[in-house]
Amino acid sequence: MNEHNPPHIHAVYGEHNGMFEISTLKMIEGDLPAKAQTLVQEWGQKYQTELMDMWNNRTLKKLPPLE
Repeated sequence: MNEHNPPHIHAVYGEHNGMFEISTLKMIEGDLPAKAQTLVQEWGQKYQTELMDMWNNRTLKKLPPLE
C-alpha cells in the first residue's frame, strides 16, 4: 500500500505535468514551468489540510480554484 507514497497531488498545465508532495508542496516529478509551479504551490497552501484529509481518507471533493 505504500507504493503510492509520499502523499501527493498531480497538476496539469497545457501539455506539462507535475507531481507535488502535499507536505512540502515541492514538485517531486514532472516538467511544469516555474510560473505554473508557483500557482500550484500557492493553491496548495490554501488547501493543504483538505488535500491531506482527502489523501488519508481516500476521498475526493472539489476544491475552489485559485483566485
